[in-house]
Amino acid sequence: MIGVVLGVLLLVLSVLAWLHLTPADPLAQNAPQRLRPPSAQHLFGTDQFGRDVFSRVGAGLGNSLRIALLAVALSAAVGTLAGLVGGYFRRATDTVIGGVANVLFAFPPLLLALTLASVLERNWITVAVAIAVVYVPIFYRVTRGPVLSLREVEFVRAAVSTGQNSWAVMFRHVLPNITPLVVVQVALSLSWAVLTEASLSFLGLGTPPPAPSLGSMIFEARSTVYVAPWTMIAPGVVVVLLISALNLLGDGLRDVLDPREGR
Repeated sequence: MIGVVLGVLLLVLSVLAWLHLTPADPLAQNAPQRLRPPSAQHLFGTDQFGRDVFSRVGAGLGNSLRIALLAVALSAAVGTLAGLVGGYFRRATDTVIGGVANVLFAFPPLLLALTLASVLERNWITVAVAIAVVYVPIFYRVTRGPVLSLREVEFVRAAVSTGQNSWAVMFRHVLPNITPLVVVQVALSLSWAVLTEASLSFLGLGTPPPAPSLGSMIFEARSTVYVAPWTMIAPGVVVVLLISALNLLGDGLRDVLDPREGR
């Protein structure tokens, strides 16, 4: 429930920024107001260009969530399908898919995402695709094991014996039984995707400027952290809260959807 409350509050902030209902334009510069501390006019203070930090945090949060959601949606779709096909058909199919997954697993996730983001055209969609490639093998492994077990249970064998083709059996009987595992993994992967996007933005390969991003805000605040610590504290705290909320939500979903874990 704590994860849900935190998530809703942060989602409301990102929606307000998306609807331009935050106190100021996140891109508008105001030199006379630069490095002002938090106040009634500027809840999180202003940065070195006089931009409202609260408005920029809201916009950056929205950009991070947009990229993370697309990345996890792509990785979940591709990885789950790969695990479903590999685990059900086995033999050469599983060997080929598993080999590709093992190659991707051989690279550190952030290094692989950095490499892909650096060679692709800079926009939020390509950043999401780069992150998605990193997490496809995780969904493959999460789904493949249960599919190997499910293909041997009685109700699946009964479906096969009635003459249903393999694809129908997979999507009608096997997939619904692994959906809870995928849902939990989606919630947990969202937190990793947010952290990866923030890391890419911190290194200059995430959300392209002038669009604000939590990672790039932390990077820009390095030069002013000693005179205006709020420029780094605000985006940093929001990153921590968002990742914590998603992790708590994933743990809660695991307890709800898998009673054995709940005990």
